[in-house]
Amino acid sequence: QEPLVASGGGLVQPGGSLRLSCAASGFTADYYGIGWFRQAPGKEREGVSCIKIHDGSTVYADSVKGRFTISRDNTKKMVYLQMNSLKPEDTAVYYCATDTRGPKCDYNYWGQGTQVTVSS
Repeated sequence: QEPLVASGGGLVQPGGSLRLSCAASGFTADYYGIGWFRQAPGKEREGVSCIKIHDGSTVYADSVKGRFTISRDNTKKMVYLQMNSLKPEDTAVYYCATDTRGPKCDYNYWGQGTQVTVSS
């Protein structure tokens, strides 16, 4: 079983919405943060959003604040990223990731990504 499995990507028009899902049931190590980062061709990895496990607080990149919402279903070991008002610059491969070292959302484990393309 893959530790972190991301799904839900696709092609969407600008202004549209997508909901990404991450199945983390296969991830057996303890982690302090779980969330998403993205990487577009030729660009550096960008942290998108994170949930800090110890207090449930959430962190968002400035570029997605007010548009994206991260949530977690503890019983199902699922993490979601609701993405609204998508822009072409949101186009990237999105990865579900964890931070096993501390509550800084400095991801050190991730699974296969899911492609998000925002284009008309």
